[in-house]
Order: sequence, then structure tokens, then C-alpha cells
Amino acid sequence: MRRCLRSDQLFDWTEEYGSPLNLLRPRTMRRNVEELNKVAQQRQLDFRVYFARKANKCLGFVDEAIESNFGVDTASENELRQCLQRCVPTRDLICTAAVKSDSLIDLCVQQQVCIAVDNDDELQLIVERASELGKSARIALRLGGFWHRGAKLPTRFGFDIDRDRNLPQRLRALPVTVQGVHFHLDGYDAGQRVSALAEAMDWVERLRNAGQPVSFIDMGGGFPMSYLEDGHQWKTFWSQHRRALLGQRESLTYRGHGLGLSVENQSVVGSPKTYPFFQLPVRGNWLAGVLDTEVAGRSIAHRLSTMNVQLRCEPGRSILDDCGMTVARVEFRKQNADGDWLIGLSMNRTQCRTSSDDFLVDPILVQKDQSLKARSHAKPMLGYLVGAYCTESELISLRKMSFPRGVQRGDLLAFPNTAGYFMHFLESRSHQFPLAKNLIVDSHPDPSVQIDLIDE
Repeated sequence: MRRCLRSDQLFDWTEEYGSPLNLLRPRTMRRNVEELNKVAQQRQLDFRVYFARKANKCLGFVDEAIESNFGVDTASENELRQCLQRCVPTRDLICTAAVKSDSLIDLCVQQQVCIAVDNDDELQLIVERASELGKSARIALRLGGFWHRGAKLPTRFGFDIDRDRNLPQRLRALPVTVQGVHFHLDGYDAGQRVSALAEAMDWVERLRNAGQPVSFIDMGGGFPMSYLEDGHQWKTFWSQHRRALLGQRESLTYRGHGLGLSVENQSVVGSPKTYPFFQLPVRGNWLAGVLDTEVAGRSIAHRLSTMNVQLRCEPGRSILDDCGMTVARVEFRKQNADGDWLIGLSMNRTQCRTSSDDFLVDPILVQKDQSLKARSHAKPMLGYLVGAYCTESELISLRKMSFPRGVQRGDLLAFPNTAGYFMHFLESRSHQFPLAKNLIVDSHPDPSVQIDLIDE
């Protein structure tokens, strides 16, 4: 990312391919996966990382997964077909789509791709299609309703471990082979993963006793990462944001947006509706904490090894750390009625956003004219980044930005570390705008780019 920001070609790329522009380096994913692999190797654990494609659509990451021997988690028929076209071995694929059509089920059964089965209707459809095709379907039972600290963990996914306890017996006469157990939990709580893994291991034993050759547990994603090096910045921002909501300082957000917080009876209530952009532990250290936790006198890692069960995971965000950034061109500057500057970017808010309220990493200004003369006439600016959709709510960032050297039309703003979810998860073509182009960067010795195959 630093090499691209220093490159004179950055402006040429946006001129040729348009704004916004996604710049990606899939090779960096290998470093992040190896960090997880090392934790498992130290515990002599059979372990496999599956790249969650929903986090980034680019086929460069699929090719990297093939080269580096990662699995790939697909969440739609298109994702699966593209992986098959790129020659990902079927044994290295899993389909976890939340809603599965007949054609997707047929494709999985025909190609013998493992299906994470979520409910009875889905199971019945798989049985019908497998019978029609004369094949046995390979499945992983997705489980939910795990107990943690005396309460059920909420999830919209999977069979309930209590209500569907007779499932192993019901599967005996069906044309399915249960290869594994799967679960999906929201958030990043390591303790919840421990509780789920303990229950999942019990289910492995029950399924094996019912004659199923279960060989893996897939713990899904939710491996935390941190976008900021300085935890003090994160703590200070939320402290000052709370003060602003209470009227104790000027607002930090557009029209006092709470980012998940609000004021009731002179107190700030609620919780941030954003990703925790600074958190510890992350990735490898977080996984180590899960694996080393003891349940009934044995660590999770030891019990998995004793049972001869492979542990799988499906991270997206955490293994895409440092794998890409989004660059957009400044098209205008104007002041609103309150005197705040609005900096218009040639992009829309869906092109750097997930389901969270805001992207809480400061963008990097790359000035087109960096001459001493230009800088001497530049005036500091405080304002908001706005996008291309014709609505009052069309803000790229809800936070007020400070530009000590000003902003000019034609400058670029780079949003760092957006490869995981921010580029593609919500991207929209409203107003019939084209989607952002995706360029794979080779940065040695000088940055050069080629368009990702997803855009061809």
C-alpha cells in the first residue's frame, strides 16, 4: 500500500480504470494464514484454513488459495462455479450459502462439494436431489443453539443442538455422508467459540456412533483483527464522541450521528455499531487462546487431536489484513449552510462499507499538485466526505475530517486495508454507475497492475 501511494502511476491508474479503484495484493494473504497454521502446528493439531470468498470477490485470492493450499468457502452458486472454473479441487471447497437453490444443490451433489446443511427443509431438498441424481451428498451439519454461561447463544443458522438431538439417527437411511460439523457465531468472543467447540466435539462422537465418518469441525469465521496500531486513538475517539453527544464539545460526526450510541436522561446509552477497529488479541494469539482453553481437564487442541478431528476455519477479514486498499478521486469541494466543507468523491458509500455505521480508519490524502507554490496557497479544511448517490444520507464517512493542507479537485483519497468486506460486501450499482475495477498489484521492484479476472 505504501509503495502504491508513493507511485507516480497512482493517478494514471485512476485515469485509466476509473474511480473508485481497488488495489489488491493476494500474496499477502499467505502471511496471515501461515500465522494461524503456525499456532496449530505448535499444538500438533490437524488444521485447515478456508478463505471465505464473500469477504472479497476477486479471483486473485482464489488463485492464491490454490497455490498456497488453502481451502475456499463459497456462499453462492456464482462463487462456487467460478472456483470450479479456476480448478479448485472439489475436496478443497465447501458451500455455506445461507439460502441454497435447487441448481446450487445439484451442482454441489454432482461435483461432490461438501454442503453445510442448515435446516430440515434444506436437508430434504438435498436428499431429493441426491436421489434424483443417483449420488450420495457430502454434507456438514451446521449446528446452533450452543450453551454458554447458562444461556443459549443466539444465531439464525443451524440445527438446534437440543431440539434436533435425534438428527444422527434420522440420517441413517438417507443418501448423505456427514463429513463434518459446522457452526457460525456472530462476534469475536473466544469463550463462545470454546463452548461451541466443546459441544461440536460431543456431536462428532454421537454422529460417529451412528455410523457417520465425521472427520472435521468447521468453526466458521470471526477471527478478530485490528486496523489501528494505537489503542489510545481508539479509546480517545469514543471518549470524545460521548462528550460530543452530551453537548460537552463540538460534534465529531455529521449532524451528531451516534454511531450506535444515543443520549437518554443525560447519559450515553447503547453500544458502537461499528467493527472494533482496535482490539486485542487478534488472529494467531486469539486462536491460541481458544485452543489452549481447558474443558473438563483437557485443552481444546488436545481433545481434537485425540479424537483425530481436523479443525477448519473460514476467516475472511483477518486473512485479508493488508491485502488491499480503495482509492477515490476528489471531484469537488463546497460549503454547506453550516459552513462545513463537503468533499465530493467519485464513489458511493457502498464501496467502502459493511453493515456497520462507518469506516473508522482515516483516509490518506494524495495531492495531485505537491509543488511548493500549491502548498503555500492551501488552506486547512474541516469537512465531510460525500458520495455520488443523490440522497441526503450519501456520506462516505460520518466523521468530520481534518485536512491541514487542504483538498483540491483531482486529489486522491486512499482508504487503507479495505480488502476484507469493505470493497464488495455491499457494493451497489444504483444510478447505473459502474462497479469499481479491481487491480492486482505486483509491487517489486516498482508497482505494476493487471486487472483481476473477475472484471473481465
